[in-house]
Amino acid sequence: MTTTPQAPEIAGAKHVHSGKVRDLYELESGELLMVASDRQSAFDWILETPIPDKGKVLTAMSLWWFEQLDVPNHIVSTDVPAEVAGRAVVCERLEMFPVECVARGYLSGTGLLDYNATGAVCGIPLPSGLVEGSRLETPIFTPATKAELGNHDENVSYDAVVATVGAEIADALRRTTLVEYTRARAMAEERGIILADTKFEFGARADGTIVLADEVLTPDSSRFWPADQWAPGKPQPSYDKQIIRDWLQFESGWDRTSGEAPPPLSDEVVERTRSAYINAYEQLTGQKFTP
Repeated sequence: MTTTPQAPEIAGAKHVHSGKVRDLYELESGELLMVASDRQSAFDWILETPIPDKGKVLTAMSLWWFEQLDVPNHIVSTDVPAEVAGRAVVCERLEMFPVECVARGYLSGTGLLDYNATGAVCGIPLPSGLVEGSRLETPIFTPATKAELGNHDENVSYDAVVATVGAEIADALRRTTLVEYTRARAMAEERGIILADTKFEFGARADGTIVLADEVLTPDSSRFWPADQWAPGKPQPSYDKQIIRDWLQFESGWDRTSGEAPPPLSDEVVERTRSAYINAYEQLTGQKFTP
């Protein structure tokens, strides 16, 4: 993986962590400032080429979804330093659960790979004959480990989640993930978008309350497909970073197995990706994105 760019200095904030996209700071109040950069990642690499306005789109979309969902979230305020306005939030400090809580309503990505190899996803048996893009009769909970920066998240069984966080919390995470995915999928469908799958992250307050954190239902954490173009049996057109994955795999000439960093993105791929993120935001929220 390419090295994460140095996080910018922000007055009154102490940098504590950088991920593939976000930089996290501690404020003098003890709360956290989470900043969404324009960095783009794919195949566990931080790419050389940023996507303009990406961080602002992700932040705006997450804030909209937090208001739609019926679960406590970590947002404290959007009153942030001027240099990160529009791309940052002040949030609670939580004890994060080391689990990626993934809900799938359609078969794609690593879920499809698991299914083709075993007939199941994360140990959940599925009917035979499913193909790329098949809609599942009932959404499934397919958790993954939270890998360190530079490593790949790995799908795990529900039993592995129980072993990690305990039976009571594992059950709450699964139930909440599926309920909120189902709610969000229905809202997206009303707006002409298929929410094929998504990833939630949760933490706990000191009193044990489970809280939705990080980003939520963005093109980085979800697969969004235009509903009027859905056609099982082939890769689906998307509003997410699948545009970049496809270009890297099939057009750029990059050998993913070489260990070498991916090439810079072309201007055309950058603009298509930026447009896809903005289109997803505008279609879902009904609001005009203003950079």
